[in-house]
Amino acid sequence: MPCRSVLSVRATALAVLSLLVVSFATLGCIGRPLQAPPPEGDSMEREPYVIGVTDVLKVDVWRQPELSVEVPVRADGMISVPLLDDVQAAGLRPQELKEVVTRELSEFVTAPDVTIIILAMNSRFVSIIGEVARDSRIPLTQDLRVLEVITQAGGFTTFADKNDVRIVRRTADGSELEYRFDYNAYIRGRAPGTNIRLHPGDTIIVPD
Repeated sequence: MPCRSVLSVRATALAVLSLLVVSFATLGCIGRPLQAPPPEGDSMEREPYVIGVTDVLKVDVWRQPELSVEVPVRADGMISVPLLDDVQAAGLRPQELKEVVTRELSEFVTAPDVTIIILAMNSRFVSIIGEVARDSRIPLTQDLRVLEVITQAGGFTTFADKNDVRIVRRTADGSELEYRFDYNAYIRGRAPGTNIRLHPGDTIIVPD
């Protein structure tokens, strides 16, 4: 084979190899493309709370103790309220649920004064699995970041790949985004912004 042809073949092979390396570097461990760290935005605590399944609520009707109850939000999204039977709660903000209960109770009680209290925010949680001391489902009752959840799960195991921690996030349209957290790079100041604030439903995967 002429020398020029050999060089051409080698150049082509190197180009293909480079493309493969780039492709693998930008793909997640299970096929999702990796994303740049998301913008911080406002604190989660400032977002209106939306009631979810498994939350525990207190429906308090002033001066009507027989109508005041503490109830879990069932799997169908409903709660049971005296006189009203089932009321849709999941997907509503506390103020919206208050308006619904007040309106419906008005058929039985004059000017009911209703307060909705969230006793347990069980529907807001993140999960962590893989090479940590304990696979965990951690309530998201306040802002939490990746490192805080890893710590709550007991820290890395001996076999953890600390440089390739993944955060999988489901979007509103049902698709998934994947972010990477390189622990060693982060603590050395080389990966700022990657210790991201977690959202309800996020899953952290720590591979070996």
